Amino acid sequence: MSRSASHRFLRPLIYASAAATAGGITLYISYRPRRIPGSDPASVPPPRYTEDGRFFPPRFPQVKSREQQVANLKRSGGARSNLDTAKYLGREILGSTSRGGQGMKDERAKNEEDVEAYDLLVIGGGATGSGIALDAVTRGLKVAMVEREDFASGTSSKSTKLVHGGVRYLEKAVWDLDYNQYKLVKEALRERKYFLDTAPHLSNWLPIMIPVQKWWQVPYFWMGTKCYDLLAGSEGIESSYFLTKTRALAAFPMLRKENLFGALVYYDGAHNDSRMNVSLAMTAAIYGATVVNHVEVIGLEKGADGKLIGARLRDRIQQKNGHKTQEFSVRAKGVINATGPFTDGIRKMDDPKVSEIVAPSSGVHVILPGYYSPSKMGLIDPKTSDGRVIFFLPWQGNTIAGTTDAPTNISQNPIAGEEEINWILAEIRSYLAPDLNVRRGDVLAAWSGIRPLVKDPHSKNTESLVRNHLITMSDSGLLTCAGGKWTTYRQMAEETVDEAIKQYKLAPGPTLEAPRVSGTEMIDDGAALNGTCQTHQVRLIGAHGFSNTLFINLIQHFGLESIVAKHLTESYGDRSWTVAALSAPTEKRYPVRGIKISALYPFIDGEIRYAVRHEYAQTAVDVLSRRTRLAFLNAQAALEALPKVIDLMTEELNWDKKRQDLEWRDTVEFLASMGLAKSKLKVTRKDVESGKAGEYDEHERKLYSRHDRPADMMESDSKLLPGEEPVVRADSPVNM
Repeated sequence: MSRSASHRFLRPLIYASAAATAGGITLYISYRPRRIPGSDPASVPPPRYTEDGRFFPPRFPQVKSREQQVANLKRSGGARSNLDTAKYLGREILGSTSRGGQGMKDERAKNEEDVEAYDLLVIGGGATGSGIALDAVTRGLKVAMVEREDFASGTSSKSTKLVHGGVRYLEKAVWDLDYNQYKLVKEALRERKYFLDTAPHLSNWLPIMIPVQKWWQVPYFWMGTKCYDLLAGSEGIESSYFLTKTRALAAFPMLRKENLFGALVYYDGAHNDSRMNVSLAMTAAIYGATVVNHVEVIGLEKGADGKLIGARLRDRIQQKNGHKTQEFSVRAKGVINATGPFTDGIRKMDDPKVSEIVAPSSGVHVILPGYYSPSKMGLIDPKTSDGRVIFFLPWQGNTIAGTTDAPTNISQNPIAGEEEINWILAEIRSYLAPDLNVRRGDVLAAWSGIRPLVKDPHSKNTESLVRNHLITMSDSGLLTCAGGKWTTYRQMAEETVDEAIKQYKLAPGPTLEAPRVSGTEMIDDGAALNGTCQTHQVRLIGAHGFSNTLFINLIQHFGLESIVAKHLTESYGDRSWTVAALSAPTEKRYPVRGIKISALYPFIDGEIRYAVRHEYAQTAVDVLSRRTRLAFLNAQAALEALPKVIDLMTEELNWDKKRQDLEWRDTVEFLASMGLAKSKLKVTRKDVESGKAGEYDEHERKLYSRHDRPADMMESDSKLLPGEEPVVRADSPVNM
C-alpha cells in the first residue's frame, strides 16, 4: 500500500521535473547569451591623442604595387622588368670587361638557376580564386593569382548579397530526401559563421521575414525555420520567431494587409560581395601572394611529358594605355582553374575535346529606393507565381530584389531583360500594400549575374541543379574547381588546396614572418599559421580594428559627415583611417573632409585614391562597380559621377586624353549592363557636366523617371485660376 502511494507521489514529481528541465533547456537555447560579430570591442583599439596632444594614426603594412606584382610574374618565367633588365645589363657589361665573354655566360646561367617557379598559379580572381590564393599563401606556398578583368568582375559581384545556408535548399533536401542538398546547407551554415568572424566590417546578421497568408502555414514554416536554427547550432545567432499580423505590419509596414495572417522571422547573413572579394585578394597579397588583375591567360604551357608547367599571360592595361602588349610566361608546379562561368573556356584551352561541366544560369536583380523596405529587415517570398523564390532585402541604403533563375549563354557583362525586370516588379507588387505603386521608373539599377552551376546530365531544369562544387583534375594536370556559391567559397578553397598539395606533391609549412596585418604589434597574425588550413580564423584586411563605434572616432578626428564615416567603417574596417586621410578638405565648416562623388550616396574622393593605391583599381569601372558600389546602386548616378572619377584616376595614374576617352566609352558601355537607359549610351562628358544627361524623352521618362511630371501643386496654394496653364496664359512670357 505504501509502495503504491509512493509511486503515485513520485510519478507526477518526475513528470513535472522532466517538463521543467525540458522547458529550461528550451529557454536557455532560445535566450542564451550569444556573441554578435562586430559587437565586441575592436581587437586593436583606435588610436588616441597623447597627453601632450599628439596623434599617432595606424601604420598598416603596404601591399606591393601592381607594377611590382607584374614584374614578379615575369620573373618566374625568366622575363625581366625594365628595372631588372637595366641592372642585369649593367652587371653583364661589368662582367664582360673583367672576365670577358665567359662572365656573361656565367651570369646568364646563374640567372636561369635563380628563376623559381610558383607552387600554384590560380586563374580567376573571383571569390573562389581569391579564397584559394589566400588559403595557399597562408600555408606557406608560393602563389600567383591572375584575373582577366578585375577582382569580382563576374558572378562574385552580382550575387543576392546574402551569406546563407538556404532555407529553400533545406526544404528541397527534406522533401526530395536529397543528401547533397542537406550537406550543402549544413556546410553553408558553418561557413556563414566563419564569414562574419573574419570580416565583421563587410558582413552582418539580417532578420528575414516570411509572410504567412493561411493559419495552417504557420506550423509548416515554423518547423522549417526551427530546423534551420537546429542545423546552425552554435553557429547561429538568434532563434526564429513568429509575429502576429499587427506585429508583422509594424516591423514591415509596406506589406499587403489583405490575407496576411502573420509572419515567421529567421536570421541569415548579408554582405558587400565585391568588397569582400577585393579584401580577400588584398589580404592574400599582403601575406605574400602575387595577385594581379587585368592580366589575361592566353595559353597554357606544357612540358615534354604533356604536363602543365605554366601559362602564357598578357597585361591588358598596357594595351589600354596605347602601348604594345607583350606576352610573357609564368612557371608553376600546379595550375588551378577557378574561373566560374568561364571554367569550360580554360578547360578547352587545356583539352579542346573536353566535355562541358558548367550549366550557366542567369540571375537578374533590380535595385529600388530604400523606402520600399525597412532598413533592418528583409523579406522572402517562398512561393512566387511560378514556384520560384524571391528575396526583398535592404542593401547599402537601397532595396535589392531578385532573383530569376533561367538557362543562359555566357558573356562578360550580360544585360537584364525587360521581361525579367517586369516579372520581379510584378511579384513585388503582389505582397506590398496596394497603395504603393511600384513603377518601372523606380528601378535604379538592374543587372544579370551568371551562376556557374555544376551540370546534372539528367535534369533540364536549372532550378533543380545542386549548388554544390566539383573539383576535378585533367590528364595534363589542370585542377578545376567549379560550382558552389559565395557562402561556401572558403570550404571550396580549402578542399582545392588540399587536392593541389596532394596532386602536385607540394610542401606547405609554417609562415615564419607573417605581416602585422593589424598595423600593430598587439596581434601576431602568423601565430596560428602552421602549414595547415587556417582561413577560418585569418582575419581580412580591415577586420582587426573594426567595431560598431569606430565611425565616431573618424567623425571626431577627420570631421567626416556621419553617414560617410559609417559607410567607410562598414566598407574598409580599420583601413577607413587611411581612406579618410586620403580625402580632400571640403573648404566648408562641416563636413571638414570628404568630397562626395555623388550627392545621393556617401562615396567620397578618398575612396578613389585608396582604390588605386591600395586595391589595384585600374579602370573607372573598377571603382564605380567593385570598389564603391555606385554602379550597382544607381546607374544614372554612376554616369553623373563618371567625370569626377576619371579626373581623380587621371591624377593618380597619369592618363592621357586617349585613355580618358577610352575610359568614358568603356564605362558607359558597362553601365548599359547595369540598367542605364539606352538613350544615355551616346552621351558625352559635356552632356553630363551640363546636366543634359538627366533629360529623357516621353517614352523613357515613363520607364526611368523617378517622379511624375509636372510637379503637383495644391489648388489652395495656386495663383492660377482653375483650368489655367502657366504656358498658355495671354500674359505668359512665351506668348509675348
